Amino acid sequence: MARVDFEDVAIGQEIGPLVKGPLTTPHLMRWSAAMENWHKIHYDERFAREHDKLPGLLINGSLKQQFIVQLLKDWAGREGWVWKVNFQFRAMNIVGETLSVWAKVRGKREAPAYGLVELDLGIRNEKGLESTPGSAVVALPYRGGVPVPYPFVPPP
Repeated sequence: MARVDFEDVAIGQEIGPLVKGPLTTPHLMRWSAAMENWHKIHYDERFAREHDKLPGLLINGSLKQQFIVQLLKDWAGREGWVWKVNFQFRAMNIVGETLSVWAKVRGKREAPAYGLVELDLGIRNEKGLESTPGSAVVALPYRGGVPVPYPFVPPP
């Protein structure tokens, strides 16, 4: 992926989408195993529908979180740094849905060693339902400058 410099970013610029899906039960099983999250609402459809009265198997919140960070990290590249991410789970996503992770530049500010980009973000399904609205701050290098330092040092 090409380097993104702070000067290349414009307010209102859209990032993504990162499209995932349609998500299947095996996707959720693999994620649940990796996270050691054995709640039946992620793999036992009968339990989810009959016991918990859900519309189907729920896509793990931590998987949706990972999708958001993947979009931001892929965009920031090796020279940038995903500093802050905030989101809320406002609606359920279920097996069979295709999720689109999006972000949009809300603001920019300069710090001494790098620039900070403020983003609105979220996850929508194929019907346009927004399930996970949020925001983020990503540090990007200045054009011709060095990569954002690692370990990351927040601005004063």
